[in-house]
Amino acid sequence: MLAWFAPAIAPTHAADSKAVSSSGLPAPRFISISKINANLRVGPGKRYPVDWIYRRRGVPVLVTAEFGHWRKVLDVDGTDGWLHKTLLSGKRTAVVTGETVAFHRTGGKDAPIVYRAEAGVIGALEACAGGWCRMKIRGRTGWIDRHRIFGALPNEEFE
Repeated sequence: MLAWFAPAIAPTHAADSKAVSSSGLPAPRFISISKINANLRVGPGKRYPVDWIYRRRGVPVLVTAEFGHWRKVLDVDGTDGWLHKTLLSGKRTAVVTGETVAFHRTGGKDAPIVYRAEAGVIGALEACAGGWCRMKIRGRTGWIDRHRIFGALPNEEFE
């Protein structure tokens, strides 16, 4: 679950009340990794050692700070470090957390289940409203309880 995650972004804020970073974009904000072999560094520059290498596109990360062309990010496992902005995309993705979860036709527990996904599955995050987010995974779209993903801020809403 994301129990460890809540303090990292508390107190929760509406999307329009986030701090603005040096790029002019709000922080914190979710984005995704755009390159295979993205080097996560311990500091904001190539002179800093590589701490981790992401080998998959689309991994969602939370931008927590900026320094020039570098973004300090946090991933679903709590790993943080610095990525160059060329390794990142504004494309929204999310990863399923916890255990296998149901995706519903609409946002609500009583809505019909359209598919299930296991923890670690990444998909495109298309919208969030209330406690639900719409994701597309391998061509199938469904709504998931916001607390079952890493990729959206607690009160963030978008279409």
